[in-house]
Amino acid sequence: MAIDISIVIVNYNVKAFLEQCLMAIEQAKHSLKIEIFVVDNSSVDGSQAMVKKGFPYVHLIENKENIGFSKANNQALRLAKGKYVLILNPDTLIQEDTLTILKDFLDKHPKTGAVGCKLINPDGSFQAGSRRGFPTPWVAFTRISGLSKIFPRIRLFGQYNMTYLSPDTESEVKGRIQA
Repeated sequence: MAIDISIVIVNYNVKAFLEQCLMAIEQAKHSLKIEIFVVDNSSVDGSQAMVKKGFPYVHLIENKENIGFSKANNQALRLAKGKYVLILNPDTLIQEDTLTILKDFLDKHPKTGAVGCKLINPDGSFQAGSRRGFPTPWVAFTRISGLSKIFPRIRLFGQYNMTYLSPDTESEVKGRIQA
């Protein structure tokens, strides 16, 4: 059976967040075929035991030391068999339709190399940092000088977080921070 999405989560001492994240994935998977990898970077908070007991289907990679975020992701990426891969931070709660929306978008746009979601703060506000313009001296100047805050809707000044774009529409962005 082909796997639709491989989800990779790197964990380090955030057991409560990780548990909530895994529960949210459970609610969002619906009929999708997914595999989940948790790469634990030598947590001492009981994260590994929680995953083993509460989520026995999760592929748990237990590192003997903290090898860092990138290297830990690469451990799981080498094993991932999904058509698509989602790198997810453990403090993220995905909505019930997120995985389906992302998969459907990628299926409809096969030349797309990567996608990211609109990130929402716990209070429901949009995380402007979830999209970034290409870093140039001008973009840095508008950010440091405050012009990007004074004129966020004007393309010339709002390039740092691309605030001239609506957060509610699909947009091509130059960079992203991820959750």
